[in-house]
Amino acid sequence: MTIREDCKYTKTHQWMREEGGAVLVGITDYAQTQLGGIVFVNLPEAGDTVTAGEPFGEVESTKVVSDIHSPVNGTVAEVNGEVADEPERLNEDPYIAWLIRVEDVTKMTELLNAEEYAAYLETLKA
Repeated sequence: MTIREDCKYTKTHQWMREEGGAVLVGITDYAQTQLGGIVFVNLPEAGDTVTAGEPFGEVESTKVVSDIHSPVNGTVAEVNGEVADEPERLNEDPYIAWLIRVEDVTKMTELLNAEEYAAYLETLKA
């Protein structure tokens, strides 16, 4: 399972990475593994606002539909159209297949670094 050092993580299995004054948001490798084959992604539109800790979309797999929670408050600047068109990209590499780019970030939820997220995942195995 991949946990990237350049990302911050939520306990609901989203990652965020600062890039060029904005924040990219996606689901973690753990999340895509638990979901199984992803077949559909429901995402907001550019210009929509997202709220830290609140759902902004859904991922549907062959097993389940799961909410995607925002790690930040802000405005959606861009939606990854490639993932919307080909949701299986999330299973191939969830850190390349980001979901949304958020600008005007005003608040973040409690975020974990890579080491803290790895330790949190260990508690889920118990």
